[in-house]
Amino acid sequence: MSSHQLQPLGGKLFSFSVRIFAPLAVICLLLIVKRLFVGLGDVSDLNGGYPWGIWIAFDLLIGTGFACGGWALAWAVYVFNRGEYHDLVRPALLASLFGYSMGGLSIAIDLGRYWNMPNFFLPGHFNPNSVLFETAVCMTIYIGIMSLELLPALLERLGLKVSLRRLNSIMFLIIGIGALLPSMHQSSMGSLMIVAGYKVHPLWQSYEMLPLFSLLTAFIMGFSIVIFEGSLLKASNTVSIDETPLFRKLSGVIKVLLALFLVLRFGELTWHGKWHLLLAGDRYTWLFVAETGLLVISLVMLLSKRVRRSPAGLFSAAVCLLLGAAMWRMNYSLLAFDPGNGYHYFPTLSEIAISVGFVAIEIVAYILLIRLLPVLPAQKRLTTGLKPGLKNEVNS
Repeated sequence: MSSHQLQPLGGKLFSFSVRIFAPLAVICLLLIVKRLFVGLGDVSDLNGGYPWGIWIAFDLLIGTGFACGGWALAWAVYVFNRGEYHDLVRPALLASLFGYSMGGLSIAIDLGRYWNMPNFFLPGHFNPNSVLFETAVCMTIYIGIMSLELLPALLERLGLKVSLRRLNSIMFLIIGIGALLPSMHQSSMGSLMIVAGYKVHPLWQSYEMLPLFSLLTAFIMGFSIVIFEGSLLKASNTVSIDETPLFRKLSGVIKVLLALFLVLRFGELTWHGKWHLLLAGDRYTWLFVAETGLLVISLVMLLSKRVRRSPAGLFSAAVCLLLGAAMWRMNYSLLAFDPGNGYHYFPTLSEIAISVGFVAIEIVAYILLIRLLPVLPAQKRLTTGLKPGLKNEVNS
């Protein structure tokens, strides 16, 4: 396990980045208030044929996929005992908490009769046969689990001394539950579209494989977002610790998962005789080509030793992986969905603004908390040894 200590980043809370994204977050919150009081139809293009739009496809399915970094690292560190990744866990958990929280909020505003949400917590209203119910239960509990996993950071910031042995005995159970729950609801997110049947294009509809595909993309996106976020922190001179060797090891894991996904993806097309659908030349063909092309390019990049040794190469591969996996989720949940009967859907400006605002809220909250809580490794800060004036400039 790494010996690096963790400490708050410090610096100005209302930095340039916060000032850029905060207005987008405020606009998002104002539009949410408008939706809650005026109605769903006033801010969205959702209808009887498209009960789910980008709030589910992007904010929930893709958003929680990007938020799987903490879960993926929990498996690597605590299940497979890869202690060298321990320094990456807390930053990934923080990002995961915000990603899942925004995904939960997107579900809340997407509900037509949101005032019935308390029924979800009443045993008399439980529907254990519903995939939606299982997904909601797991997500709700997992958000609480992540909050508990980040509790030590808050306790350290407040200067409260807690017995490490006692805390670890509790954390062992919490982390175990935290590793299990996303495995359940991420696979269930694939099952959600199985019930749509023929309304999902055959290139994506798979009654046997959708849950597994969803789970694999969750792992792929989880490990990829760790590389993506870590590379941005390094590029922004936030910390001087070179984590490229760790990212290189993670890329080896991603390579195996990605190869498995592609083999199963093409194998499913072959088994069910769907290859002729790619010759149709319609928009579904090009969506499939774009999605698969990004993933194949990512695999080729990860197979190259030159790319894996380069921080820029790893970052580029992570971006391609995130885009490819995100596009698969967007395709099977929205773009390849056709309810028929003349229904059409295109997100309104308000829907897009809320989705963009969710991302802005996550960025602002993440920046503020890494400045206030011990989340990032403290070894060899770039500001160490600088004059006070220069140090403040770097932190701002």
